[in-house]
Amino acid sequence: MDAPGGRRRRISSSSSSARTVLTVAGREVAITNPDKVFFPHAGYTKLDLVKYYAAVAEGALRGIAARPIVLKRYVDGAEGEPFFQKRAPTQHPEWVETVELRFPSGRTAREIVVRDAAQLLWIVNLGCIDLNPHPVRADDLEHPDELRIDLDPGPGVPWDDVRRVALIVRDVLGEHGLRGWPKTSGSRGMHVNIRVERRWTFDQVRRAALAIAREVERCAPELATSKWWKEERRGVFLDYNQNAKDRTVASAWSVRPTPDARVSMPLEWDEVAGCDPAAFTMVTAPRRFAERGDASAGIDAAAGSLEQLLALSAAQEAAGLGDAPWPPHYRKRGDEPPRVAPSRRGRRSTHPLITVAKAEHKQDALAGLDRWKARHPAAAALLQVDDILIDTMRGRSSTWTRIRVNLRHVPEGERPAEEPPDPDYDPWRAPNTRSSS
Repeated sequence: MDAPGGRRRRISSSSSSARTVLTVAGREVAITNPDKVFFPHAGYTKLDLVKYYAAVAEGALRGIAARPIVLKRYVDGAEGEPFFQKRAPTQHPEWVETVELRFPSGRTAREIVVRDAAQLLWIVNLGCIDLNPHPVRADDLEHPDELRIDLDPGPGVPWDDVRRVALIVRDVLGEHGLRGWPKTSGSRGMHVNIRVERRWTFDQVRRAALAIAREVERCAPELATSKWWKEERRGVFLDYNQNAKDRTVASAWSVRPTPDARVSMPLEWDEVAGCDPAAFTMVTAPRRFAERGDASAGIDAAAGSLEQLLALSAAQEAAGLGDAPWPPHYRKRGDEPPRVAPSRRGRRSTHPLITVAKAEHKQDALAGLDRWKARHPAAAALLQVDDILIDTMRGRSSTWTRIRVNLRHVPEGERPAEEPPDPDYDPWRAPNTRSSS
């Protein structure tokens, strides 16, 4: 990958075949296995990834600086299975900071806190392709300063709908005294980050995000949904639960594990309507940064109040919209609706869901789906694109894939009975041994 110019940080290096040492931010950072290919389709190596983050460090640090960060490690590159590491490695340089977090489960862990480019490159060397910070700063772990709107399009939802929903989010925020900072997710969706004053709890920030989701859905029910259960969604889901404590989202300037090494790119609002996420990659993003800087450079100076959104939430509650479902493993709340998918409740459901595959690797789950379709060709022929629900699930320390099929378009008398999933992976088995990054 060509070295970007312009705003690139000054780094010097020395190397051997298995190790490169970079000097950045006044410190030496060892990069192990620098020639290891991390993006096989594009041919980019681990050292290419490190040099990318060195080139855009000013922007990348704006999204993660002084925040505890979950290490999502792709030790086998972008096409390998990542694992999540909350606890800082036991062996780390004395100049790498940590802070102790307490999770909803009651457990604690000391997580890495990044403040400069050397610390950033140190975690990239561990195999972190994207960066996943908490929405709090290390000096106040109970009061988020960032509300995150995650626009997650369902199967078959066009990119234009994502952009349209993002612009509605902008308008709803403006009507409630807040400014949003949009960015591509680097995948199929978009994110809108809002800097907020550190006065509210995680629960209050989540409640404000839920209020936004419901208001956007009210404004554009044909485009957007706030429904937690996938079987009830249509269009673009506004994932309010990304604001629950212990949830993280890939930050601005993060490289994503896609074949073309796409980047989660901060945008100006006037760019949203015409943007193409494929235009922002590990190669093109440093050039944009050198020429135009960071579109979210002003975010830290724009902290706003949640009072108007919380008033909107109260009005929604008075109209009969109470809390919405929380993610699994969070304690049940008194006003929370049943934490069971509608298809699994005792009442007759209009969304008959069956689980057909649970696999450690996505390709194995998709192969299981193909086998199910081969066993039930008549039912498979009636499925619509959004009847196949492919879920990335979190296990102990890595993700796994579950595939469910919604049989709503199959006449009731012709629906196949639910069978044991094929494959039927148990995500709570002991984790595999990890290879070297």
